[in-house]
Amino acid sequence: MLILAHAVFQIWLYMQPCEHCVYIRFAFFCLVLGGVCAAINPGNPILKVLGYLLAFYGGIKGIGYCLKLNTIHQVVRSDDPFGVQGCSTDPVFPWGLPLDNWFPDWFKPTGDCGFDSPIVPADVTLSGLQQWLVDYYADGWYVWPAAHFINMAQACLITFGAILLILAVAASSWLIMLRKSKVQCAHPR
Repeated sequence: MLILAHAVFQIWLYMQPCEHCVYIRFAFFCLVLGGVCAAINPGNPILKVLGYLLAFYGGIKGIGYCLKLNTIHQVVRSDDPFGVQGCSTDPVFPWGLPLDNWFPDWFKPTGDCGFDSPIVPADVTLSGLQQWLVDYYADGWYVWPAAHFINMAQACLITFGAILLILAVAASSWLIMLRKSKVQCAHPR
């Protein structure tokens, strides 16, 4: 999802990320970092717990960011564009991390919240596929743009929900196996 958002939508299709988009990227980064921690040594319970904690943190934060962006998205497209706080160009990441300074291409917001249409610079020549996709997403990023079906925030929300469900099953399975192994060690046959 990180590579798709950055390489395809931002770089190739010229859709600039907003403040909440970069927060969603941060949440996906936490999921990735959690997976890397656990993959370093899957048999190490400390790394596994750290990995699960980071991944659950990223998933939960991601859902919150998606809900906020979806609210902004809905308000921007309504007849009453008041009552919701929009975006800032100065993001505040958890733990005071200056990700927008360290990795500006990935975490610096350059777009407006709720507006996720391509903005192609005048001096750029697009390939045929790029032009088709830019035209396809001209009215905003939707899974099915013609019907305005599932915007970017909703698609990410579904993704975070699915990831959290998988994480919950995996963590529960691991805890059950740990318990069974401790019971077997305590009462050998």
